[in-house]
Amino acid sequence: MYNHAPEGYVCPFCQIVDGVESEHIYTKQNDIIYKDNYVTAFISSCWWKNNKGHVIIIPNEHIENLYDLPSRLSYRIHDLEREIALALKETYKCDGVSSRQHNEPCGNQDVWHYHLHVFPRYKNDNLYKTNRQNTKPEERLEYAQILKDYFIK
Repeated sequence: MYNHAPEGYVCPFCQIVDGVESEHIYTKQNDIIYKDNYVTAFISSCWWKNNKGHVIIIPNEHIENLYDLPSRLSYRIHDLEREIALALKETYKCDGVSSRQHNEPCGNQDVWHYHLHVFPRYKNDNLYKTNRQNTKPEERLEYAQILKDYFIK
């Protein structure tokens, strides 16, 4: 319902779940902080200046947007969202946490696979007033390791 993926779309998030790495996929397997049979969470390859290391949660099954998301996966995604929010508070020592999710072109969706962003927030961070920037895999390693360690304990 309300799908916009072009014919022949190769989903980068499905490739992440499947373990594919290439120069066309910015996210690397080392960025994954949590994965089970239903959901995967990873450090985003795009950061906002004052909110480094934010996390994206996706269902492992290809689902384009919120309209198609079944409750059984929504529960898992949002349970993990809570756990990641707590992890960000403890490990990043952030002042708060924001989550956001986009649907369709006019809703700013840019990958045709449901995904939920979880941001560490800091006083006066101006998250929505700064530009996002692509990062290098080595920049993300520290953030990924901190959160992996949190989930292993």
